[in-house]
Amino acid sequence: MPPTAIDLDRARADTPGCELVVHLNHAGASLPPGPVLAAQMEWLEAEAVTGGYELAADRKGDVAATYDEVAGLVGAQRDEIAVVENATFAWHQAFWSLPLRPGDRIIASTVEYASSYVSYMQAERRRGVSVEVVPDDEDGQLSIPALAGLLDDGRAPVGLVAVTHVPTNGGLVNPVAEVGALCREAGVPFLLDACQSIGQMPVDVGEIGCDLLAATGRKFLRAPRGTGFLYVRRSLLERLDRLGAEPAFLDLLGAEWVAPARYELRPDARRFENWESNGAAVAGLRAAVTYARSWGLEAIAARVGTMAEALRGRLVQVPGVRVHDLGRHRSGIVTFTVDGITADEVQARLRVAGINVSVSEPSATRLDAERRRLPPLVRASVHYVTTDAELDRLTAEVGDMVLRSA
Repeated sequence: MPPTAIDLDRARADTPGCELVVHLNHAGASLPPGPVLAAQMEWLEAEAVTGGYELAADRKGDVAATYDEVAGLVGAQRDEIAVVENATFAWHQAFWSLPLRPGDRIIASTVEYASSYVSYMQAERRRGVSVEVVPDDEDGQLSIPALAGLLDDGRAPVGLVAVTHVPTNGGLVNPVAEVGALCREAGVPFLLDACQSIGQMPVDVGEIGCDLLAATGRKFLRAPRGTGFLYVRRSLLERLDRLGAEPAFLDLLGAEWVAPARYELRPDARRFENWESNGAAVAGLRAAVTYARSWGLEAIAARVGTMAEALRGRLVQVPGVRVHDLGRHRSGIVTFTVDGITADEVQARLRVAGINVSVSEPSATRLDAERRRLPPLVRASVHYVTTDAELDRLTAEVGDMVLRSA
């Protein structure tokens, strides 16, 4: 059954920013809808007259509901969810908590984000592991046959497979369900960076088969900045307990100090959190997840995919513009260059025209950038609130730049 179409007029009416700017930077930080703003403001106003601790105590049920909402978003159980400040903290808590040993191999993709790959290199120095990168297939996505070969080549044990679902620098969507199937068969933990996929497409941890998933709120989920979450499969938690592995960072929420020389870990994924949190931001996250689920992630994905392909189709018609996206199944992130004009200059000129885009630097995805010899790219990321008129406006502005630079 096809997804229900997005009511574009209502979605834009719910988004105050749509009246003021052409926002094509949803992969950076999306425009929040009204219910998210209202949830944050209401919490802040109540906190101002109640007290931070007191309001949190009064609304324990609301805070607890956040875990149900996030779990429902990704097909998990509430005890498998940790709510944290951002995807980077979630990812690092997951990665550095794994009991990687000298000689273990980390298998990663060619489109890993800088924060992740720097940690792989740190782990090489600190723990004596090695990093191997899965080559891409002819469509530019992670090669499933190549991954299967690396998992079954009889060499040193694989301690982790870590893959980026949707990279920051292009339209690619990696075939993560196939990755998950191979990891389950091999008995290897699978860490998924879902920073750019959460909120723009369905992400189900059961279907994907990942053991760990890190995500942010501010991007396609349209939640406040300073929010994110980590999913940890219950069976992996149990495995970590058997191995005596613990979160990289612990405080009095993740563990209870039960005796002068002894503490006990929480039994659930909240061991990866820290005690202090922003109640208003969490309220906004909860509202954002509820809002996204009310539209339906299938409907959102259909709209995002249509608008992204429409933008690619427009841009390739402009002389001197090159689109650099890869993949068999592509996301809402569209990257391009303009001959003779730097990405920074394109971004600056568009900003003056009331159009928000961002720039993807080679240093953010060094392996892919060097392999494809990519310069800094203009990144335009659409969402379900994006209109054809906004795509026309962007394309016209870029076309005018080309004409003026000729």
